[in-house]
Amino acid sequence: MTPDQLITFAAVAEHRNISRAALALHLSQPAVSGQLRQLQDEFGEPLYQRDGRGVRLTPAGEQLASYAARLRETWRQAHAYRDALRGLEHGTLRIGATTTPASYLLPYLIADFHRRYPQVSVHTADGNTSDIVGALGSVDIALIEGPVGAHLPPDTAVHAWREDEIVAIMPRSHPLAQSAQDAKIELATLGGEPLIVREAGSGVRQIVERAFAHAGVRMRVALEIAGVEGVKEAVRAGMGIGFVSAMSMRHENGALSVFSLSPEPLTRRLSIVVPHANAPSRVVQQFLALCLADGG
Repeated sequence: MTPDQLITFAAVAEHRNISRAALALHLSQPAVSGQLRQLQDEFGEPLYQRDGRGVRLTPAGEQLASYAARLRETWRQAHAYRDALRGLEHGTLRIGATTTPASYLLPYLIADFHRRYPQVSVHTADGNTSDIVGALGSVDIALIEGPVGAHLPPDTAVHAWREDEIVAIMPRSHPLAQSAQDAKIELATLGGEPLIVREAGSGVRQIVERAFAHAGVRMRVALEIAGVEGVKEAVRAGMGIGFVSAMSMRHENGALSVFSLSPEPLTRRLSIVVPHANAPSRVVQQFLALCLADGG
């Protein structure tokens, strides 16, 4: 039995899902499964059982999880203490980011941070909103789009950051693109159109679905697809009208038309979430300050 195996088990116990635990730990799923097998061999009895797409801990596993969680927290505190002593000459920063900020904001923030603190090692994990919120226990700071939810780990701080607009996109040749005025389009107009939506758990999808429900407009979903670029490619292919963050359209070549939704634009707040906020490392404090200063 090794500390790494126990830390891995703590992540599996937290997420109740091996693939999510692997994402949080920056490991492959086979690597996590292998550590779990070794740990079970050490104890000589099952610690968990498959339960649908997730796992369910056995009584022995529940007891071990409490020990593993304490070990993981001690490990985190020791790393935070080390980073505080080292200052920013060395250290590690683990950033989680949901799809939109990961693709269109985080690269610039990391580049700026690296110019200031070149010796800090930065590791990133991305996913949709539910993935990153579920992995908060394994990152130092996270950039989240949309509501972060109420069930956050203890000692977690949420900082309001940027406003983002969700826009409708369609090919320039689409009849609605020809007739729309002032780069706006009524939500009710889209009710009879084939729509392309992001995967379940996406912050963009949640906001769009709530807007349609509030307006009493039925959604005709033609395609569900993962990722912002997947939505844009499906729109280019003529499969329907999609919904994406306005910031994802900044570098487009003009082949797609972009429309704010009327009568009210769809906006959302991007947030910065800091687990272990009562004792953040100096690395986390400096990256948070950089993000907030760039929050225009």
